[in-house]
Amino acid sequence: MEENNNLTAERSLEIIRESIETSQRTITRNSSLSLIWWGACVVAFALLIAHLWANHGGPAWNLLWAVLWLVGYLGEWFIAQRKEKIPNTFVGKTIGHVWGTFGMFIGSFGLILGLIGGGIIPVRSFIPDNHLYINITSIISLCFGIATTITGCILKNRIIQACGFVAGLGGFFFALGYPWFEQLYVMAAVAFIGLVVPGLVIYFQNKK
Repeated sequence: MEENNNLTAERSLEIIRESIETSQRTITRNSSLSLIWWGACVVAFALLIAHLWANHGGPAWNLLWAVLWLVGYLGEWFIAQRKEKIPNTFVGKTIGHVWGTFGMFIGSFGLILGLIGGGIIPVRSFIPDNHLYINITSIISLCFGIATTITGCILKNRIIQACGFVAGLGGFFFALGYPWFEQLYVMAAVAFIGLVVPGLVIYFQNKK
């Protein structure tokens, strides 16, 4: 009886392992178009905002990032119609939690900086010389790279891991050297390396 219980437990673990591996492969296969789409959106908006910032009105054009989310999710809806339908698994939920946390932190961070810049939160009064400088592009790049690398670890995909690592650290340090709209060129490069490149690699791998 005890031997049968052990066999049942071993078989249960094997089924769980096979289910997780199937989810990893399916999610990776389905992620290619989403990675390419979101990466292309970020690259396009970063270059557009950089151009408008430099030539037509300054940093106020950063408000266009809000439009990015609308365009991005609209395109994601169309992509979802072509994706292979899979059940909501632990792997998928975990990846959703990773990117949900990323969005929550970066969104809140941007909002707080906006309130500080607008004088609504009087943090400047506690800062020597009334001067505050935070390189938000460096912080976003690093957080993005961490989220991408963790996603690659969850999916056991070394391409996503490597691209996330390079994009995150590279974007963090390169953005430190650019104080104004030039940071948006760094953001475009981060999105291309961290999203478009792994998306294209996965896409063409699945074509074989």
